Amino acid sequence: MPPAPYLGKVTAFITRSTPSGVDLLLFRHPFTGVQIPAGTVEEGETLEQAVLRETAEETGVTNAHLVHEIGWRDELPPGFTHVVLQATRVYSRPDPSSFDWAGFRRGIAVRLLREENGFAQVTYDESDRYPDPTYISYAITGWVPWSALAATNRRYFFHLEVPSSIPEVQLVSVFTDNHTFQPFWAPFDHLPEIVAPQRAWLDYVLEGLGYSFK
Repeated sequence: MPPAPYLGKVTAFITRSTPSGVDLLLFRHPFTGVQIPAGTVEEGETLEQAVLRETAEETGVTNAHLVHEIGWRDELPPGFTHVVLQATRVYSRPDPSSFDWAGFRRGIAVRLLREENGFAQVTYDESDRYPDPTYISYAITGWVPWSALAATNRRYFFHLEVPSSIPEVQLVSVFTDNHTFQPFWAPFDHLPEIVAPQRAWLDYVLEGLGYSFK
């Protein structure tokens, strides 16, 4: 049984207009650096609901409104072959009666090792830091049903805006996914280094799709 075609993902390019130009809303992750708000579309959500939820969860901003759905593309993180479509237990053998010693949440990217009896043996690992890891700090390998996997992510890009007419609300740190994120505004013409592959998302929108935020 082949995996589903794709899992939906969203990315939020959130801007505001200032007297000196356009700013982009970013956040600092404690281990992986500067990021763009993004995440997985949950079951039963529309794309618009997902991008607004991810914006609120990762930046604390709730007064942004949708300007435009810019476009989409299919992608997987480098080195991975599939993505978890449905939260699943991870089995010790290709058999649901075997020991289910761990679990994968929806949205995790994994590498396929082998397949058997409608199951796929996959592995997931995290490094001690990103970029330039020195060792693997966490890893899970086991069997999951093929039906729990998708072949790729389909990432949808949205432009959101915080109207300049709304008084600015002080950005505060947000605790989510067991980490504290620090949101901040950055001038679009002088952006800090954004982690890979997220910088490539912005380049794709600007150059590949020809979109302008100004």
